[in-house]
Amino acid sequence: MSVPTIPVTCYYNGQISRSEIDVKYEGSETVIKPLEVPIECTFQELIDMIYLKTTIDKRRFKLVLICKYPLRSGKKFQPYPVRDDMNQSVGGHANIFVRDNSNVAQFDYGCGPSSGPVPDTGPNGDDEDNADEERNDEYGEDVDDECDGDDGDVEVDRQASFFRAFNQVLENEQGIYVSTQAPSCDVSNHPDDETLDEPSPVAYHLPQTPHFQHVENLHNAVASSWTPWVEPTTANYSGEFVIGQVFNSKSDLQEAAKIYSIKAHQEYVVVASSKKLLVLRCKKAEECQCQWKLRAMVIKDTSLFVINKYTRPHTCVNPCLNRDHHQLDSQLVSTHIKALIQAQFSLSTAAIQASVMEKWGYQISYKKALDGKHKAIRQLYGDFSQSYTELPRLFLGIEQANPGCAVVWKTCETNMPNTEIFERVFWSFKPSIEGFQHCRPVMSIDGTHLYGKYKGKLLIAMGCDGNNQLFPLTFAITEGENTDNWGWFLACIRNEVTQRAGICVISDRHPGIMAAMVDPYLGWATPFAYHRICMRHFASNFMTRFKDKILKNLVCRAALASTERKFKKHMNTIGRINSKALQWLEAVPFQLWALSHDGGRRYGLMTTNISEVFNSVLKGARSLPVTALVQLTFFRLNSYFVARREVGANRLASSEQFTPYVDAQIQGRVVKAGSMEIVLYDHVKGLFHVKSRSGRTHRVNLHEKTCTCVKTLIYGFPCSHIISACQHRCVDFRLFVEDYYTTKSYYDTWAPIFHPIFNEDEWPLYDGTVILPPDSMRRFGSGSPKSTRLHNEMDVREGKTLITCGLCKQLGHNRRSCKNRNQAQ
Repeated sequence: MSVPTIPVTCYYNGQISRSEIDVKYEGSETVIKPLEVPIECTFQELIDMIYLKTTIDKRRFKLVLICKYPLRSGKKFQPYPVRDDMNQSVGGHANIFVRDNSNVAQFDYGCGPSSGPVPDTGPNGDDEDNADEERNDEYGEDVDDECDGDDGDVEVDRQASFFRAFNQVLENEQGIYVSTQAPSCDVSNHPDDETLDEPSPVAYHLPQTPHFQHVENLHNAVASSWTPWVEPTTANYSGEFVIGQVFNSKSDLQEAAKIYSIKAHQEYVVVASSKKLLVLRCKKAEECQCQWKLRAMVIKDTSLFVINKYTRPHTCVNPCLNRDHHQLDSQLVSTHIKALIQAQFSLSTAAIQASVMEKWGYQISYKKALDGKHKAIRQLYGDFSQSYTELPRLFLGIEQANPGCAVVWKTCETNMPNTEIFERVFWSFKPSIEGFQHCRPVMSIDGTHLYGKYKGKLLIAMGCDGNNQLFPLTFAITEGENTDNWGWFLACIRNEVTQRAGICVISDRHPGIMAAMVDPYLGWATPFAYHRICMRHFASNFMTRFKDKILKNLVCRAALASTERKFKKHMNTIGRINSKALQWLEAVPFQLWALSHDGGRRYGLMTTNISEVFNSVLKGARSLPVTALVQLTFFRLNSYFVARREVGANRLASSEQFTPYVDAQIQGRVVKAGSMEIVLYDHVKGLFHVKSRSGRTHRVNLHEKTCTCVKTLIYGFPCSHIISACQHRCVDFRLFVEDYYTTKSYYDTWAPIFHPIFNEDEWPLYDGTVILPPDSMRRFGSGSPKSTRLHNEMDVREGKTLITCGLCKQLGHNRRSCKNRNQAQ
């Protein structure tokens, strides 16, 4: 039985040419050699057969096999290097092209199983040889990316037949191309060792170099417009620079050189650098006589830089492993982490170090990572100092697209003409001003630190919608928290945002807030507004004073008690344990911190969590320039309005009467009301006596909408006792739900629309004074800014087991720090 064969035509004495859509073999003196190759022929057998038929000197030339590979469209072809036997089969006819090159003196080897040839562009070769080498390299390596996918996945199998690899590849006009390669790397043929010149003793130390193919493949490191199809001399796919390679700018070339050096684990020094010239050489040139050198010049009347001299490769070796790399500077780090900073403003320095380690294998210092982060922030969001000057025009751009926004400035004069020093700025967006009219009359205020180049405080005021979600209302940047700043902030809210009477303001016990809330000239004194203290901050102040966790828990229970009976019970318990603690609590008016004495002003909101939640949302942005911070508040608020406006519209369309929060609360109370005993006393006034399953009784008056449990007054929707009485008399209990909780009010809260900001060149011109940041707010010194937060027991994670001393058995310290250590010894 005869062995099946495949006809292969071998073309000799020509050259491979490549167009944008095809690969051809051309030459007026082309010699054709027909071959009949067995289908079970291996790759090495085919190579030996070609050497025999073409009489090519095996000692002088290296054959590289190229397949004319069809792309997915079927109309374009790409050269694909074949390096070994593969596990597919072949059919049809194949052509083999052989190009003769007599200028080969020796072969260069890269380290390990290199993926492509390494062209020789050293000082011993002329320009014409270099051009030929670039073309050969181009055919050998630039198809790896485009051949990925269903049509181009090829797995290497050294045991399978070579020709069986192409049964599904060579379909229409497919050919196999073989070219003799000038100085190249052993990629496929595995020639006998004795046929090759001995490689350099340091060659095996050389790592693979990056493939400068397209800008998107370089992680945004090199932005050069290389065009491999039109001008092959401006591109190189072998991992080395080539003479004639063009870069968009000097900075692009510098970044490419840095990446090359990092990948090669070699360092260089700058010999000359100017606007028109860049010369680099190996750092160990004098020590190890390494010849690596690169020289590039600007192209006249352009910003393009072209490499006009290049000597390679590195012939030096490193004496030891280096943890860091000189070319891996903060500028390159900033380029690498730009996308990470955009995705996460609060990216930590440790995360940057880990990302650099993963990408390049070097452990950069903390300072270098931090400097890279600061540079990335400046490149993305502008300069910190300049941002104060640009801030007025940004507000003009926002007001141009969103008329009705409130912006209030406070600056101080300087000795310089037309220049003022920044002190404070207050802003609130028009949709927030309109939407707050439909929120519950509750507002939480808080301040948080700025962590950029300049110190300062970000003051915020948050409302609460009918679905118990935060409603961002106003913002302000000030030099700090004090009585003057808090009074100014609250005055701006009253004058520019809302004049609603009876608003409940929840805050901590900062002296500036306490003083501003009782100032009759600011408009927040009772009865125009009601001040309440955050229970969590109040309990923390108590814990700081008395350091007793049991007493702290009793204080929280007393604050959350809905009835005065329960409140008194907890207070009596505290008094029995510690009379001074009771005196401390009684010194603070009960209505400020106890729910039972609130009178329904809080709507059940006991903390400033809604403000602190939004502080955490802005945590990363507080390290950005002020212009970026203001823009983030704009875009973040818009995202809230868009998402919640859609929720409100959907609930209106489905005829839902109340918000999801109230629906869930009422459903639970309806179930509870079904098991209560009801006694009617007056059907005219709607007076009932309701007994719960626990045996406790409550008086309900439907006419006055009251219950002795006080929960209806506290939360604004009916308690289970009122629901039970309504069911007994067939009264619609939904009449007892305040309008703030309706779907209509919820939709109206988020209905106002943020309009997109125009391009910066379309913003109105700012003709006011130049605003400069104050020197008193500037941070001095390097490194990450130190936290100025006053830590207290709230910063300790709840549930965390405290350290117990092994000597005195007390909490909070160990044996080493125990005060009784000497006595125990």
